[in-house]
Amino acid sequence: MIPQDFIDQLLSRVDIVDVVDRYVPLKKAGQNYLACCPFHKEKSPSFTVSPSKQFYHCFGCGVHGSAIGFVMEYQGLGFVDAVRVLADSVSMPVPEVQYADPVAEQAARARRLSLEEILAAAAVYFKQQLKSSPAAVSYLKGRGLSGEIAARFALGYAPDAWQNLAAIVPDYQDEYLVEAGLVIAGDEGKRYDRFRGRVMFPIRNQRGVIIGFGGRVLGQGEPKYLNSPETPLFEKGRELYGLYEARQAIREHNRVLVVEGYMDVVALAQYGVAYAVATLGTATTGEHVRKLLKHADQVVFCFDGDKAGQKAAWRALENSLPFLVDGKALSFLFLPEAHDPDSYIREYGTEAFERQLSEASVPLSGYLTRELTRRVDMSSPEGRADLVKQAMPLLAQITAPALGFIIRKRLAELVGVEVDEFDMMTGQRKAVARGRREYRLPRQSAQPDVMPTVRRLIKWLVMNPAWANEVEVRDSLPLSGDIACLAALIERAQACANTPTSAQLAENFRGTPFESQIDSVLQASLRDPAELANPDEFDLDMFKSGFSRMMDACDDALYRQLSVRGLEHLSDEEKRLLQELMRRMAARAVHNPLK
Repeated sequence: MIPQDFIDQLLSRVDIVDVVDRYVPLKKAGQNYLACCPFHKEKSPSFTVSPSKQFYHCFGCGVHGSAIGFVMEYQGLGFVDAVRVLADSVSMPVPEVQYADPVAEQAARARRLSLEEILAAAAVYFKQQLKSSPAAVSYLKGRGLSGEIAARFALGYAPDAWQNLAAIVPDYQDEYLVEAGLVIAGDEGKRYDRFRGRVMFPIRNQRGVIIGFGGRVLGQGEPKYLNSPETPLFEKGRELYGLYEARQAIREHNRVLVVEGYMDVVALAQYGVAYAVATLGTATTGEHVRKLLKHADQVVFCFDGDKAGQKAAWRALENSLPFLVDGKALSFLFLPEAHDPDSYIREYGTEAFERQLSEASVPLSGYLTRELTRRVDMSSPEGRADLVKQAMPLLAQITAPALGFIIRKRLAELVGVEVDEFDMMTGQRKAVARGRREYRLPRQSAQPDVMPTVRRLIKWLVMNPAWANEVEVRDSLPLSGDIACLAALIERAQACANTPTSAQLAENFRGTPFESQIDSVLQASLRDPAELANPDEFDLDMFKSGFSRMMDACDDALYRQLSVRGLEHLSDEEKRLLQELMRRMAARAVHNPLK
């Protein structure tokens, strides 16, 4: 992990205009710079770089971020590698805190490079072997794949022999072959290739580096699909097949389709649906969802309609809940039982498949509600009580405040109670710690309905970090969702010795529960080029008054919640909080007698 202080120093040393201009020629346009976006096709420039914010934003496809984010996106690098690229450009040594032993770190880095080289050599070998295998070529043509698509995904073939890879390495006994997942070490020192007699699908990371393989058997045989094992380079729960190849199409459509198999991804790309990715022989994980939501506002999970598909879909829903973001949509598409995406698009064509995506997919909220009500007897009080019980652990994981409220409201209607009563029955939401303040929802929601205002305040604050010093987050208020995100931004900006730039402030929350919320707010809000072109248009007085009204609304909501319970049911801490709220409300009445 690289210290945050170093990230702040790095972003103060590099100029995003210089960084972007190395890759994309920029032209001055008022206070900012313009170019045609490098991340999607466009004729008129909509890609804007702000030197004052140290921020880039495309008003066409919505990509935005700091100099680090640009290098990550443009070069397909991970965070640490992008930091190294920028640090090298300004001769800043990157503090290496991952390992206490520098020798161990150097050895680990050399090991990763060696594994990457071996996997790359294997991919070249498999690709060459495909050309000389009529059976493999015939199989791919029979699945409707063109040579162009096979080349795009670097498809190959592993001949049906025991030690094919001995031909590409100096020493077949090299332990790196085993560590890379290419060779299996058997009993009595015997070794043999893991992949034999299979069409090979290289798996790339976001940098385009091959980190593993999937192999599909020709004809009959088990397992039908064989994946690389977990290695130092390859974690199934973090990687997605086809994401590297699909990045451009995902940006253009602002949608990503998640399917279950390699061949589904490749076949869909053959038919023009190039924004599909696949999980790698494992259930959809939270890390998959987090990664996908960074690439697109719409994520569609496509599953077979059989029991296995329903089970996989429910698992995907459960793992998605902690990563939901207001303004981004997850949905589920169930194909007829006789079809998977590959067979459906080949039989009915691209237009029919995309019509299924648009018309037959079910939003996550609808799928969650449908499944919960299907599992209980809604005609009896016992059944409705069972629904509440089953919903509790699911609702507790939802961090998107607006969507969470809408789902709770719908479930409350089905149960036949008010949403406040439903909140009491389902219990307290999980706390999220950030800095000195604990952000949580009390058992009965005290969050006011001010989300549009809060999201606007978040945008204004990120664009004007100095404004954090003009407001104060009131102590003792339990906060959650967007309000907690705003409070965390304010406290972080106030804690900085020097006022951070927009880029520095946003980078402080990379990898935190608030990263996706900040990203979502900026994605939804920065629609007008004037937002970056005319920073003076922002109104500090409006920010301060909006923040004050939000704090007042929080006070009022919490006061109502505590008052309705009665003093005899409050803890000593809650009684002290109620007294503090009454003091603040009285002071407000003195200053604003007409309210």
